[in-house]
Amino acid sequence: MKKILIIDDEKNIRFLISSILQDEGYSTIEASSVPESELIIENKKFDLAIIDISLKDKKKDGIYLLKKIKKLNSTIPIIMISGHATIQIAVDSMKLGAYEFLEKPFNKDRLLNFVKRALETLELKIENKNLNQLFYDTYEIIGKSPEILAIKETIQKISPTDTRILVTGPSGSGKELVARTIHKNSNRSEEPFIVCNGALLNPDTFDFELFGSKKSDGSIIKGFFEKADKGTLLIDNVSDISLETQAKILRVLTEQKFRRVNDDKEVSTNVRVLTTSSKNLREEINNGNFREDFFQRIAIARIDLPSLKSRYTDIPLLLEYFTKKISKSLGKKEISLRSNYTKLYKHDWLGNVRELRNLVERSLILCDGNEKSFNKIINDSIKNEELSTSNILNLDSPLKSAREQFEREYLSHQLKKNGSNISKTAESIGMERSALHRKLTSLGIVYK
Repeated sequence: MKKILIIDDEKNIRFLISSILQDEGYSTIEASSVPESELIIENKKFDLAIIDISLKDKKKDGIYLLKKIKKLNSTIPIIMISGHATIQIAVDSMKLGAYEFLEKPFNKDRLLNFVKRALETLELKIENKNLNQLFYDTYEIIGKSPEILAIKETIQKISPTDTRILVTGPSGSGKELVARTIHKNSNRSEEPFIVCNGALLNPDTFDFELFGSKKSDGSIIKGFFEKADKGTLLIDNVSDISLETQAKILRVLTEQKFRRVNDDKEVSTNVRVLTTSSKNLREEINNGNFREDFFQRIAIARIDLPSLKSRYTDIPLLLEYFTKKISKSLGKKEISLRSNYTKLYKHDWLGNVRELRNLVERSLILCDGNEKSFNKIINDSIKNEELSTSNILNLDSPLKSAREQFEREYLSHQLKKNGSNISKTAESIGMERSALHRKLTSLGIVYK
């Protein structure tokens, strides 16, 4: 049962509010003065406060109590009420953290609507905090490769700002993890982190999903933007959003306000927007599938995540990290790793870090705590049809021979991937076409 603190120096008002709330199943605590209120604030737990701005104490009023509660617990929603307050006082109280302002005499349904929405917001904040804490406790950005170290440095620099960031990278590379890490290290870390999957937005209902709606009884259904108020909204798979929806989000980013469906009132928004994409948005723009102006708004800063294959030196670190974390979550003893890293390096890892994590979890479940079995499952699961065991790099060979062997296997793989097209292969690996011709000839690679 939610407990609500009611502070008002008029007994009849306290009785009225308390009766309305108790009829709806809420528990109430009443206070008639500032000293009495301070004792309750400091010693009792409550989920929401309703405070009259004008109290009899000349030096301390409802605004003083608002500040005191927010200082002790910033997540508790507070509804301010008054029969004599000016618009400026109402605005000031909202700036100090009040959830809503209600004028006396107030409408019963309006009061209950504010209370319901405030408590829903509180629940959402608590839920997000718990989920985010679970996520942060479970996952970190692991790696010491130059690419990952540079990304960590960028996150550290950019997180405290409100800059909009586009995170790109192949599927499974950790784009949402980067976005959550940015939120965790931002000034909004205590506020909600809301994920909107662009691929799942229904073209027929996206207005409801993004901006919410007002029902006929006056109650409000919040959309993604309102749920993320003061926090961070992650639009995942932003490339899959329709051009019409892009235009509407662009307007919100430009004007910092929106209208709910069936509501004439404009709602101001204070949200940091992060986006992710596995597609090349420049290509999407050239193909007419993405708006240039929308791209410019969401990509003020960019973080490009590499594939796991391109940062293969991080594989042992990730393998050890996931093995420890998942073993603990499954209640299994820690496994000693004896995997053939050379074989892991050769794997294509089309699913990137997610594929490696899934492999570790599956292997830990199947091995039943047996270290030999675990390592065998890991190795047996790595299949690379392009490279037989005889082609695995011999680490004991001379440097020149090892380099030639690696280049031969690497370029053969790239040629096959690009359909033996020399121009495409040269472009994909960053070589001049003529230089690639010479290299292939020197290595004895047949490419016609």
